[in-house]
Amino acid sequence: MLTIDNALAPEQVAALSAATDRIHERHLAEGFDARKAFFYPNFIPVDDLFAGLVDYAKVLPKVWGILGWNIYLYHAHLIVTPPSGAPPDDKTFGWHQDSGRVNVELESHPRPRLSLKVAYFLSDTSEPGRGNFWVIPGSHLCDSLKLPEDRVGQPAGAIPVLAKPGTAVFFDRRLWHTASPNWSRVTRKVLFYGYGYRWIRTKDDMAVQGLWGRSDPIRRQLLGDGINANGRYSPTDADVPLRVWLREHSPEEAP
Repeated sequence: MLTIDNALAPEQVAALSAATDRIHERHLAEGFDARKAFFYPNFIPVDDLFAGLVDYAKVLPKVWGILGWNIYLYHAHLIVTPPSGAPPDDKTFGWHQDSGRVNVELESHPRPRLSLKVAYFLSDTSEPGRGNFWVIPGSHLCDSLKLPEDRVGQPAGAIPVLAKPGTAVFFDRRLWHTASPNWSRVTRKVLFYGYGYRWIRTKDDMAVQGLWGRSDPIRRQLLGDGINANGRYSPTDADVPLRVWLREHSPEEAP
């Protein structure tokens, strides 16, 4: 896991938070239960502010530094977690690795990395009990996780991620992690951007094609554009403008 403090400026946090609120409020008006955590995929096309983080200059170099240049945004979702109103307890959270059937159907040890997520925190989760994201450092190398037998308490080594507004947190899809209840009075708001290899299928609808015409070549690649299907496996320069850019600016990163 990698954390970048102040990845977003306060004015960015405010604008992104307002855009997130508009989505949430629209669904509340349509009958969504205000007491429940709100999980919303495919939010990128809703507002240009969200699209602007797809190739965010403070973050993208670290993404390609880990995964390389044959990448795109295969998954994105935002989460709003309101105060639960319930007293704190010590029930075991919903620990998991990302990617579902990938963890069953691929034969390898440790499991392959394949993708990572960047989480942008828009609210203050710098204290425990605020619906924090929990992780077990080093667990990306473990194919299974031993949970407490009585489902009370958390696995050994588990810690909450304490993040202030504007923080960006990178995490490997294999890292065992979980959400947690929000026992505070602060509504938790986080944006998740999932980057993976271009030969991985999208995990949600990702209806971003309407953004291609007004995006530069690198953002178009990250939004799933390409020449043809085979270019996801054997890409040409036309498929991956990011490689072309890296060849010109950082040749050692574009073999």
